[in-house]
Amino acid sequence: MILKKITSLLLLASGLFVMTVNASPISQRVNVQAEMKQLSERAPSLNPKALELGLEAYNKAREEGLDNQHILTIIDYTKPSTAKRLWVFGLNNNSVLFNTYVAHGKNSGGSYATSFSDRPGSLESSLGVFLTESTYQGKHGYSLKLKGLEKGFNDRAEARDIVVHRADYATAQFAQQHGRLGRSWGCFAVSPAIADSLIHSIKNGTLIFAYYPDPSWLSKSQFFLN
Repeated sequence: MILKKITSLLLLASGLFVMTVNASPISQRVNVQAEMKQLSERAPSLNPKALELGLEAYNKAREEGLDNQHILTIIDYTKPSTAKRLWVFGLNNNSVLFNTYVAHGKNSGGSYATSFSDRPGSLESSLGVFLTESTYQGKHGYSLKLKGLEKGFNDRAEARDIVVHRADYATAQFAQQHGRLGRSWGCFAVSPAIADSLIHSIKNGTLIFAYYPDPSWLSKSQFFLN
């Protein structure tokens, strides 16, 4: 009798475990959709696909223990550099902490970024998920180191010195004068007016998601649900 009860309990536990495992992707998608609804109301100009995939990638990264501050930065390269295409979201309360301009790499394009690379010396921007690391004082002042998490797409970020830094060419005034922002060597360059506060908010273990509908990256990234 005792053996029969133990067997029944083990079968029940096994069934619950299978149900939980099978349900997790569905639950994750529901969470993404719920967060999308709230965040899209606060960031209506953000490409919905960039937001959806950014949240999926964020959830995947959290499963791997990569985020500890509930902050997600999304850069939407479907928009021109004259648009405020960088968003920083506080996911604890689904708030927008920053929405600002960000420059792309010199060889990625003019007003729009359309070409991406992780090759050293390419002077192009990279796509995918980055993890923020420590800050330092460099030639651009207060700057933020990044680690690329996607092999073949941005994992050479550290070797390429791809960072977040301030730049006079990443301002509304520059865009008005030249018809586009200036361009970096692949770094995420932002306005000096907000650079320090933005870097301080996202440093030390938050995620940056750089989006463009690139078929190769979208099909090979390990950060999206299948």
